[in-house]
Amino acid sequence: MKLAILSCSPHSYSTRRLREAAEQRGHRVKVLNTLKFAIDLERGNPDLYYRQKQLSDYDAVLPRIGASITYYGTAVVRQFQEMDVFCANTAHGITNSRDKLRSLQILSRHHVGIPRTTYVRDKKDVLPAIERVGGAPVIIKLIEGTQGIGVLLAESVNQAASIIELLQSQKQNVLIQKFVAESKGRDVRAFVVGDQVVAGMRRVAQGQEFRSNVHRGGMAEQVDLDETYRETAVRATQILGLRVAGVDMLEGKDGPQVMEVNSSPGLEGIETCTELDIAGAVVDYIAAQVDFPEIDVRQRLTVSRGYGVNEIYVPEGSKFVGQTILDTQLRENDINVLTLYRGNKVIPNPKGSRVLEPGDKLLCFGKLEAMRSMIPARTRRKRRPVVQELDTALHDDLAVTD
Repeated sequence: MKLAILSCSPHSYSTRRLREAAEQRGHRVKVLNTLKFAIDLERGNPDLYYRQKQLSDYDAVLPRIGASITYYGTAVVRQFQEMDVFCANTAHGITNSRDKLRSLQILSRHHVGIPRTTYVRDKKDVLPAIERVGGAPVIIKLIEGTQGIGVLLAESVNQAASIIELLQSQKQNVLIQKFVAESKGRDVRAFVVGDQVVAGMRRVAQGQEFRSNVHRGGMAEQVDLDETYRETAVRATQILGLRVAGVDMLEGKDGPQVMEVNSSPGLEGIETCTELDIAGAVVDYIAAQVDFPEIDVRQRLTVSRGYGVNEIYVPEGSKFVGQTILDTQLRENDINVLTLYRGNKVIPNPKGSRVLEPGDKLLCFGKLEAMRSMIPARTRRKRRPVVQELDTALHDDLAVTD
């Protein structure tokens, strides 16, 4: 395999370890500076130039895109995708994860545990927003902060209001987030590769510091995450459209609360405390995907005229509750069920004998007109749940993820 690692920091620990792991496995690997690319576009021929020369062929790309170059970096990744080069993380996934508000919006819709969060612009909305998340103390975050930078703890309502007013006066977008008291000063990180958690660590803040980031002096220790935390980490990664990620979670009394999904997770802290070859796990996953790549369902399944992907919800009281998938006659109407979502469970390619329950969600591919013909009349969308009823309405979205 010929692998390109996109990184502006070739000598950083993470980049060096990934390169070493690839070379140890006999792969050809080069570290390419993300900012040295030129993107060429013409009909039917997307191309890339690197340092003024046409880029040679690569089998796979591993993006390490820093927050300061997200726009240009994702443009380069997107060009590799259009050239049919496997990308360990897609431009879409990196963009989703880099914006804290956007990522929380997507995770919230898919019932992933997150701290109660609000986003406001009008000064008059600040105090009511603080009250809605549970009152002081609250966490205030810059939407695009990294490594604990731009994360503040406000002990009182007045202090929170003053901080928000100051940040907004500097044209900063901020989130107000519930302070999870039982997890003060500590969190866990799950390192996800594909559909597996390959390592976990708990980070504990030192002294009076409430931020547990290793870059803020936090101490890290290996932790064996239980199944709930592992499933949450994998779901959050996949929902945002990523394949390799570090998922930071608070240990709340009601279970894992996802704070952030990092598309370029550092390796030094977690490899040091776990003594695991995480870089090797990433490289092995990429090599396996090059041999048997996953396809982008949203692009491939919507190119047929009149066909598309929709997510369908089965509410309490629906006539489909208690019926098997075969009984619904979806297949007779040229509609195939790809995946069944039931609570936190994901059931791919469900059998026709599977009995539907209230709250089930079906990811379907089929003839859009057939789906529309099942709807007697368009009904007003209910605020809760967000998704619409199977026998009264369908989503307009073309994918499970945003």
